Amino acid sequence: MTFKDLKIAEPILKALIIKNYEKPTPIQEQAIPLVLQGKDLLGLAQTGTGKTAAFAIPIIQKIFVDSDNKAGKIKALIITPTRELAIQIDDCFTEYAKFTGLKSTVIFGGVNQRSQVDRLKKGTDILIATPGRLLDLISQKYIRFDHLKYFVLDEADRMLDMGFIHDIKKIIPLLPKVR
Repeated sequence: MTFKDLKIAEPILKALIIKNYEKPTPIQEQAIPLVLQGKDLLGLAQTGTGKTAAFAIPIIQKIFVDSDNKAGKIKALIITPTRELAIQIDDCFTEYAKFTGLKSTVIFGGVNQRSQVDRLKKGTDILIATPGRLLDLISQKYIRFDHLKYFVLDEADRMLDMGFIHDIKKIIPLLPKVR
């Protein structure tokens, strides 16, 4: 099986070719069709097996082909426990969406928020965030989820181990019921 067999859009395929991705890994092969069908998914796989691509590729495709796409409005939210993971996920989204015109933004604590807020003000389609900074910028009214369609809790087990359950419980009610 190839990514083309999974009916991935041409601009995304072009980006995957540049990355030398020819065949999906088992988690990608199983997850991508389900996400493209609009189904919820809980994925579990070893580190290095391509979990990020398993959710990033179909989310990019769904947003890219959506005729109701509101440019610059947050349509996907990925929450992850650490700054390092957030940056890594943003790098993946940036690479896979390179030829789609979609923009991703990463926000995390421990740094001045000004540059992150400036990027949010310019508009973003995909937001990758750590829980604390996300809640902070929501409370400051820099982030709204009126157009959110896709939500990912990355490394959910690790987030729970790190004590983020209370932050997640604050975030979930702020999201649209249908996503």
